[in-house]
Amino acid sequence: MKVLKPLIVLLASYNLFADTNTTRKLEDYISKYKQQEFEYDYKKNEQESLKLRDSWIAPLQLNYRYNKSNPYDNTQTNKTSSISMNQALFRSGGIFYGIKYATVSKRYNQYTIDVQKRKLIKDAISLLMQIKQVDLRIKKQQKQVKNSQIKLEQNRQEYLSGELDSGFLDNAVIQLNIVKQALFDLQAQKEKLISRFHSLSDIDYKTAFIPTLLNITKEDFLQHNIVLKLYTTQRKRDDYKINVTMAKYLPNLSFIASYNRDEVTNPSFAGTPVQSPAPTNYYNYGFTLSMPLDYNSLRDIESAKIDHLKSSVVIEDKKRELVSLYEQVEQNLKKFEKKITLAQENYDIYKKLLDDTKQLYKAGYKAKPDVELLQNSADMAQIDIKIYKIDKQLELLNLYEYYYEVQ
Repeated sequence: MKVLKPLIVLLASYNLFADTNTTRKLEDYISKYKQQEFEYDYKKNEQESLKLRDSWIAPLQLNYRYNKSNPYDNTQTNKTSSISMNQALFRSGGIFYGIKYATVSKRYNQYTIDVQKRKLIKDAISLLMQIKQVDLRIKKQQKQVKNSQIKLEQNRQEYLSGELDSGFLDNAVIQLNIVKQALFDLQAQKEKLISRFHSLSDIDYKTAFIPTLLNITKEDFLQHNIVLKLYTTQRKRDDYKINVTMAKYLPNLSFIASYNRDEVTNPSFAGTPVQSPAPTNYYNYGFTLSMPLDYNSLRDIESAKIDHLKSSVVIEDKKRELVSLYEQVEQNLKKFEKKITLAQENYDIYKKLLDDTKQLYKAGYKAKPDVELLQNSADMAQIDIKIYKIDKQLELLNLYEYYYEVQ
């Protein structure tokens, strides 16, 4: 498939060009509320990523206890306060790989949101294209109604003159009703498409710019594919997860420290009051070296390895699906190209007949309805060409939903 790159890298970039004076961002195709939802998703991902990255930093524990008792009818109070910490210093590489895991998880979640957002944008643009297409179908059907009305009138004249029996006239009436009903169905279909579009977007479908998509090669499609980037990131994340999981069952070194204050008021010994001691302030610190011996440790590590192996298989499987999608789109594009060629040939035939009929009409050998019939048929062939071109755009849109290039 020939590559046409210059004008638009469409859904690959973040700008779509309506004309030389107007630039529309991809986000503009979806409503402001949906944009805000995605914006909050991105912000939450940022915060969750930071939280995961710094999860190895232990919190400071603040404690305060107040106790009051009256043994031997002597009211005694105890106040204890402390600040302590138990901070891991070394987890056999777990801290390092935990930070790496958090960084890649952020990117993975970012791609996940991007995929959802691009799907919504693709749906909005697809609906715009379908609305434009159904408009063309309505125009074509209106031409068909006019032709059926002309044929009905011709049959009526021939019936009145005795050249046709009533069966032909009945068929003409039935045919007119059929094409009118088809027109009503198209009008109803348009209203449904408009309603669906308004549920996704704030822009006016009547004035909205519909982008023109260009062909891309299979290599470009796979190289800049957002879904493959998503699953490739998942594989890297699962790789770090193996190391994080293994580190849980290896030696850990932690630093422990605390600062304490104890205060006793009105103490007693066996019912005899004694002098209240001065408040006591003291600290302690040290290190702990630990290593869990967990019966399921090997199973936990093996499970993480299986996730990594699976993610590699998923990438290849997804790549095969995307290649299949690309090839299917390519086949459909060829099919619509053939339809365009056929519609062009039909138009050329009708155009030649129309020109000849106009000459015969001027010479008095043909009637005006004959010219109108051929004019409508020629117009319908031209409309078919436009419809099939939009079909091609809808096919390419299936590729550009996944086409992504970091700017």
